[in-house]
Amino acid sequence: MSEIEHFIPILTQREDEGDISPLLSHGKVHFLWIKHSNLYLVAMTKKNANVSLVYAFLYKLVQVFTEYFKELEEESIRDNFVIVYELLDEVMDFGFPQTTDSKILQEYITQQSQKLELAAPRPPATVTNAVSWRSEGIKYKKNEVFIDVIEGVNVLVSANGNVLQSEIVGSVKLRVFLSGMPELRLGLNDKVLFELTGRSKNKSVELEDVKFHQCVRLSRFDNDRTISFIPPDGDFELMSYRLNIHVKPLIWIESVIEKFSHSRVEYMIKAKSQFKKQSVANNVEIIIPVPSDADTPKFKTSVGSAKWVPENNTVVWTIKSLPGGKEYLMRAHFGLPSVENETTEGKPPITIKFEIPYFTVSGVQVRYMKIIEKSGYQALPWVRYITQSGDYQLRTH
Repeated sequence: MSEIEHFIPILTQREDEGDISPLLSHGKVHFLWIKHSNLYLVAMTKKNANVSLVYAFLYKLVQVFTEYFKELEEESIRDNFVIVYELLDEVMDFGFPQTTDSKILQEYITQQSQKLELAAPRPPATVTNAVSWRSEGIKYKKNEVFIDVIEGVNVLVSANGNVLQSEIVGSVKLRVFLSGMPELRLGLNDKVLFELTGRSKNKSVELEDVKFHQCVRLSRFDNDRTISFIPPDGDFELMSYRLNIHVKPLIWIESVIEKFSHSRVEYMIKAKSQFKKQSVANNVEIIIPVPSDADTPKFKTSVGSAKWVPENNTVVWTIKSLPGGKEYLMRAHFGLPSVENETTEGKPPITIKFEIPYFTVSGVQVRYMKIIEKSGYQALPWVRYITQSGDYQLRTH
């Protein structure tokens, strides 16, 4: 019996005991595993391995398989087991991760069948280059870089109106259409950088939990806070960050819920935008929980439209565009059955979804993007800012 065959029995036993762990052991062998849909991806080691490296590799493997097969599930593994074997052969050698960039892998591990008379495609030189994420000889007629600064706002507000928790989770995403092997330098209004260069009076932001794409030169960043890199071609996430600061809720909800036993329940929901008048929140969805036994809904809104979604026990109030400094009202009326529902239901919070373009809550700004390439071509950087709702919840009485 091979070692991997012990994994499922041990996992099942731990699940039954309610003592499940991401690391399981059998004798001297340790199983490090993750679950994706109905699949388990398991790495095995007998040594004191770098656990964070192993998990980063397993999640990267999921990403590579998903980019190859669109959906990663049992069926796609069965249908593509030859490709899976080839990929596993390339992404790891002797227990060490190798090429894990799917764009580079797709250059020589293809899903088209190879004709016998043709030689199998040779791995590109990129695989052995110091820059393993970008191929040489890329050419574009128009050289451009699109930069998206996207921030998600996580807010939890108590029924009394106190902000219990708030944070900003941000990311800088790039879409790169540049020829050759360009060197890029990105400048942000980073507080640490401004203090190093004696510009602490300027408006700056203190970034926490910064995580970079592998192309960024970390030693350079640690030394003088310069974000310097040779980018992959196409779309990728350059960096992510977090800001644990007090955020004033961008959209405030006041709710009055009156429940008349055995007859009806009435809702009055007031939505107020608390951002600047020149900004507009698009595709706003205010999701209000209702009792599971409610029926015969009636709605009245001062703007947008309200819809009952009985399968989720919610009302969704949709506002196409909500300008800053505005207040809108929605009233809802539901009938309740004459027989009381025996199971006591909890009180789920009101959740909000929205997107505000050309705006960041944190004040993060792209100060410059320098593009240096030996041929000396001119390239255009474009910057866009977007604020989105993350986990945005307001509790009700």
